[in-house]
Formats: sequence, structure tokens, C-alpha cells
Amino acid sequence: MTLPFRDINVQAASDSYIFTSPSSPNAPALTIDRPTGDIRLSDASLLAGKRVARVSSIAGILGVVRLRLDKYIIVITKAQPVGRLRGHMVYKVVATEFLPLRERQIHDHDEDKFLNLLKGFIKSGPMYFSYSLDVTNTSQRQAQHDLSTPLWQRADDRFFWNRFLQSDLINFRTKGGRGSPAPQPGIDPYILPVIFGMFEVHPTTFKGTPITIALITRRSRHRAGTRYFSRGIDAEGHASNYNETEQIVVLNDRGSGLGGFTGSGDMQSGKLGGSDGKEMQVLSYVQTRGSVPVYWAEVNNLKYTPTIQLKSTEAAFPAAKAHFDEQIRLYGDNYLVNLVNQKGRETRVKLAYEQMVDRLVSSPKERVQSDALTDEKFHTIETSTKPQTSFDRLHYIYFDFHAETKGLQMHRAQLLIDRMHEALIAQQYLRAVDSPASQVNGGRLEVRNLQRSVVRTNCMDCLDRTNVVQSMLARWTLDRMFIDLGLMTRGSQFKDEDPAFEFMFRNMWADNADIVSNSYAGTGAMKTDLTRTGKRTKAGALADANIAVTRYCKNNFFDGPRQDAFDLFLGVYQPGAANIGSQLVFVDRRPVLIQAIPYLAAFSLFFVFVGIWTPRLPDSAVWPMRLFIIFWTAVAAWSLTFIISNGMLYVNWPKLVPRPWAVEGYHETITKVVRKDKILGPLVAKHERGLSTARYINAEEGKKRIE
Repeated sequence: MTLPFRDINVQAASDSYIFTSPSSPNAPALTIDRPTGDIRLSDASLLAGKRVARVSSIAGILGVVRLRLDKYIIVITKAQPVGRLRGHMVYKVVATEFLPLRERQIHDHDEDKFLNLLKGFIKSGPMYFSYSLDVTNTSQRQAQHDLSTPLWQRADDRFFWNRFLQSDLINFRTKGGRGSPAPQPGIDPYILPVIFGMFEVHPTTFKGTPITIALITRRSRHRAGTRYFSRGIDAEGHASNYNETEQIVVLNDRGSGLGGFTGSGDMQSGKLGGSDGKEMQVLSYVQTRGSVPVYWAEVNNLKYTPTIQLKSTEAAFPAAKAHFDEQIRLYGDNYLVNLVNQKGRETRVKLAYEQMVDRLVSSPKERVQSDALTDEKFHTIETSTKPQTSFDRLHYIYFDFHAETKGLQMHRAQLLIDRMHEALIAQQYLRAVDSPASQVNGGRLEVRNLQRSVVRTNCMDCLDRTNVVQSMLARWTLDRMFIDLGLMTRGSQFKDEDPAFEFMFRNMWADNADIVSNSYAGTGAMKTDLTRTGKRTKAGALADANIAVTRYCKNNFFDGPRQDAFDLFLGVYQPGAANIGSQLVFVDRRPVLIQAIPYLAAFSLFFVFVGIWTPRLPDSAVWPMRLFIIFWTAVAAWSLTFIISNGMLYVNWPKLVPRPWAVEGYHETITKVVRKDKILGPLVAKHERGLSTARYINAEEGKKRIE
């Protein structure tokens, strides 16, 4: 069983970077040549006398990235232990360093911007890894894997967050390199899979019984991005904001604290010793979330509610088919819980989802349940015959969350759990044991019961409403687990049995909500007062209002660079593979007069405040100052009206991978300004920014040639 090295020394020389493991002196050294970036394995003992500039210790290699001018090796310089699960330590990436292959002599704006995007993204992104536990896979999938294969080869490709950055090392592993055109298994311990999301583990007790409870959320690396720049699905069937959340309960866990090595003392595996001969029981429950699987987008235009664009279900059918084909293959039956509003702007998205399920399921049968409050309390779609195709394993359940919980009546969300009671009973959960005898089999879990289906929940953002429902499903299943373990009597709930455990459970799920929301929307989640306290409060409603305003500002004015960082880290945009002339990609190419309007509005408001608050002499004339204030008030009003009316021109759009709807909307708005605006139209038409951009690029190229 090949596991990643826990300790790596990197030696920086003028012609190469050399990576070795002090705890494995017989292992080959990884050498990356400078400046070519060629990778090779060599005998570590032959490199002992090589002159190097510095030697440093790192926690692992995050990957290698090629930007416009150079390649950089990204190494993890600091990792924080967050806890042990089944005896395996899990770490969070805290600090990284970029090792350039070339010593850059000239300043390049785009290269510096690329580096700043990556560094900021890595610093703010919650990334986790383990040297001995496959954190990319659920416990159920781990039980089906061959543990003799290297850790990175067992990783789930969807959640192998640094898969693109590891491409150079993986290509060398599978194909070899210059002088060694054959697979190179010696590089396996240097390849370290990382997940992006949430990992929280608590060694605790329930009614005096020691247990370990963990919550893991893995975000998919496919179609990742920010709230309004990543919606729906792509042609390959990857859904936006797709997350897999696993709740794990472990009894008789091995060394669940943060202490050092005991038992076997195996430095390489990092797994603690035995649990006094007792069987370690592992119980796991998995849920997923993801954007509505059709082609749709929300187009920012500075209005609080963006415009929804929706393509036909016929166009998205192949993509949705690919998406659910993968979901059914991985999880079995899929219960599709849709929480969007049945009225207003969200109606079109709801209807498109239902039309897609109707097309996928053979002989679909729809049932609509209503009451005095709403005409569509529940809406279900299932096959009316025996399953004929794999897509007949889709079960659509619509629940209007906002309508049912209106007026702080959040307890009514329990109606959804009651409606799904039979499905949840049949769904089951993973129950397995890791006994001392199983170590003979390489430590693989012995499965006693499998989870047979999954609940896929969504709202518009797959954040706030989704978080509440997922925590309720997790609570229902955890009650069932404790009853099956004999820790509670049938019909009881853990919230009544152990208040301290209840408090910990609520905060763990609220933390998960905030982390998932931060990575997608840039803020914490709404409705976390319900998750943390069990009830909706007015203070929580005020906090949600603050979050809504913050989201509006971030999604319109700050998410462009965040989306660029996602695209750069995940390889959606590759500067090294871009066209040679694709320089100054971050230059603002709007007409100068369009760019100047916000500054004009700011100066106008400044002059208005100056005119209002400036002291006036007793014998001075009144009308000059009044005219001054009226004039600048009119200028400010015109400027703000222009900005709001042409909001597409002032959204901070992604620049590396422009969104088609953004490009289309921008050109339509520019055309409208040029043709219809009586003040700016003629000026913009004569002074297009594009005419000066070419001259600017040529001037920059000439300056670099001189340098």
C-alpha cells in the first residue's frame, strides 16, 4: 500500500528542485529541472553532496502550475491537524509557497495578477488532506476499493480538488519522462490528493458512551465557481455548486484526539494503534446538493434580482441524462428534493426541472397535493410502472419551502421529512466494522449494511434552504442510528436525550452551512439561527438581511476575480496554453467615458456635500451656492441613473473565461448607449476604447523588448 510521504525536504539548487523524504531514505528523490520543468526520479544517496541554496521542510506538494511566463511548484509549507477519524489524522492547508522555475527579471502585470489570484484563492479556500485516509471518497466507496493501490489512484476524480495541478506528476507517473518512457510508480508517494469543502470531527460522548462524529462536505471540481457566474449544468453533465456531504459516527474509534503516534508508531501511515481489541463500528449517511440540472443562468445587471435566462429542456436533455446517469451509478435511487418557489421569478426554473424529469422517467406519473395555504404543497413525479430504465430510479419531490415556513414557522419544514418517511426507511445507511482481524485484509471495512439511495436537494443557490433540509435529514438519520445501536429507545430523539450533544450537532451543521455558502456566495449562510438554536428569530431575520445586502455587493462588484481564481486553479483557463497575443487580459476594455461615470457620480456627491456643509458669510449671496448644489445634484442624479439603467456595464465580470450571456448583454448595452443616449452616445462612438487598446499593447511589448 503506497501512501503519500508525511515529511518531505525540498532542496533548491540553481538547476533544479529536489524533493526527498527523510523517513524513507531508500525512496527515490523527485527532481524537477530548472527552468525546463522536466521531471525525473533519481537515487537520493547520489544527491547528498549536491550544492544547494537552501533546504526547507514541507507538508506536501499541492501541484505544478504553468502561467504565462513561467512554471511554479506549489508546496504546502504549513498544515494544521484538525482531528483523527478512524485513527487517521486529517490536516487543513494553512500556508503555501510558490517555487518559480525561472528567476524573473522583468515585471509583467498579467503574471503578477495570476499569482495574486492563486495565492488569495489558496489562502481563503478550505482545503483538507490526509496521508493515510482517502478523504475524497465516502466510507461506503472506501469499503469497495483495493487498498493496495496508491492513495491518489483511489481518489474520486470529482473531489480530487488539485487534480489539474497534479497533472504533470500524474502524467510522469503514467507515461514517464525524458529518458524514462515508462510508468514511474516511484513518484506515487509525492502525489497528494486534496479536497475543498468542510471537515469537522468531534470526539465526544452521547449519554456517557464515547463516540466520534464527523461531518465532511466535498465540493466538486467540475463547474465550480461563484454564485451568479456558475449555474445549471454543462454539456458533460456537471452541476454547479455540487457538494457531497457525509455524516459519520464511529464507536470505539482509534485515538480520536490530536495526540502523537501510539501503538504501531508507523510514521509513514500515520494511523494510530488498536482499540483494545474492540470492533470499531462506522456508520455513515451521505447526501448531495447541486444546481437545477438544466441550462439556465442569472444575469447580473445591478438589480437586486438578476434576470433569469433559460434554454429549452430539449437542448439540455443530453447533459441532464449524463448527470443523472452518473448519480444513479454512484448512489442508486435519487430522491430529487426541489425547494424553489412555485410563484414569481423562480417558477420558470421549477417548471424546467419538472419537464426534464418527465422526459427522463418512462411513463411518468405526477401527483400534486394541496391544502388551504397553497395549491401545490407537494408535487411528485415517479414512474407509474415497474422500472424499465435506470432513469426510473429518479423520484422527484417538490416542496415550497418559503410558502410553508412563512412567518417564522420553520417547524413546518418537518412536513417534508414526514412525506419522505417511507423512502428514508428504505434508504438505509452504511454500517460497517473495522475489527482487529480486518487488518489482515489491509484494514478494509467489513460492510454489514449499505446505503441504497441518496437525497439530492436543491434550491436556487443550493445554500440556505438546502442547508436547513439537509440538517433535518441528517438529524432524522442520526436518531435512527442511535436507536439501532441501542443508545436510545425507539421513538425517542437525541435532542431530548443529551442537550450537550444536541448543541454540538446544531453548531456543526451551521458551520457546514457557512463554509459552503462562503465558497459559493462569498458570505455565511442564511437561516443559521434555525440550525444553531432550533427556532427562527427576529435577530436571525435581521442577520439574514445583512447577509443579503453583502451578497448583493460581492456578487456584483467582487465575484469576477473570485471566478477567475476558480478557473485558474482548476485549469478551466490555462495561461500557458492561451494565444501568444492574449496579453493584458485584465485590462478594462470599456470605453473611457463609460469607466468615468462612477467617478463623476462620486465627485458630484462630494461637491454636493461641500456645498451643503460649507459655512456661508452673513452678507454673501444665496443663489450662487444654491445653483452650485442644484447643478451637482443633477449631475449626480444623471450619473447614478445611467449606472443603474446600464448595470451590465458596471458588473465586475470574469475576465479569463467570459460568460456567453455576459458578453452578449455587454454588447447589447453598449449598442444601446451608442445609439440612444443623447449625451454619451456621440462621444462613445468617436472614442472607442478598442482603438487605443492595440496601441497600448504594442507600447507594452516594445517596453518589454527594451528591458
